[in-house]
Amino acid sequence: MNLHLKIWRQKDSKSQGHFEPYEATNVSPDMSFLEMMDVVNEELIKSGKEPFAYDHDCREGICGSCSLFINGRPHGPQRGVATCQLHMRSFKDGDSVTIEPFRAKGFPVIKDLIVDRSAFDRIIAAGGFVSVSTGGTPDANAILIPKDQQEKSLDAAECIGCGACVAACKNASAMLFVSAKVAHLARLPQGQAERERRVLAMVNQMEIEGFGACTNTEACSAECPKGVSMDTIATLRREYLKASLKQEKAK
Repeated sequence: MNLHLKIWRQKDSKSQGHFEPYEATNVSPDMSFLEMMDVVNEELIKSGKEPFAYDHDCREGICGSCSLFINGRPHGPQRGVATCQLHMRSFKDGDSVTIEPFRAKGFPVIKDLIVDRSAFDRIIAAGGFVSVSTGGTPDANAILIPKDQQEKSLDAAECIGCGACVAACKNASAMLFVSAKVAHLARLPQGQAERERRVLAMVNQMEIEGFGACTNTEACSAECPKGVSMDTIATLRREYLKASLKQEKAK
């Protein structure tokens, strides 16, 4: 199959970007989307042209770095997959495919299709962790966790931090990402000691990074490759309200 590509080219965050047309020829339907892009880049290199830059790492739908906006949707037309898991059988021969980076103030373009998602790292550094005292290895069953509580925590922990939720939101909100990290630890006994401090610090950092407010349209959850539920946002709001009231009373 042959495809007509329109790919965003941008030298750096200070330069003005533009779309450039490319042709992808003899594409196998069994190729992943990134493999197709590899082939196109190889042809550009052979012809002495500069290849386009895009981010990727594990190619197993785990790291979240392969974040691309494909035909107006984060990670492309298929639900529940990252870009690296999207296969070319999702397209038809002769299709036009527009490929661009995620658009958000908190995700400045580094080059071409690569954006700087270190804002997520700073949000995690603000509170997405559990402080522990080092010592001997505890028994794995020392703290019993109810099965339903454990499953809800692990559902939230599936978030891979790809940023699809931000790209899907018209306000470029990072609420689903932040709520997944907050809900994951809030639902575990190990996360209780820093529960209030965590949610206040992470929400504050999210606002510092310039992400917008939640739109409540549920586009974030719909486009999340791991299907993180909107329930996590409800959990975040409850956690934030309780922590804010407790902080206010302490003044």
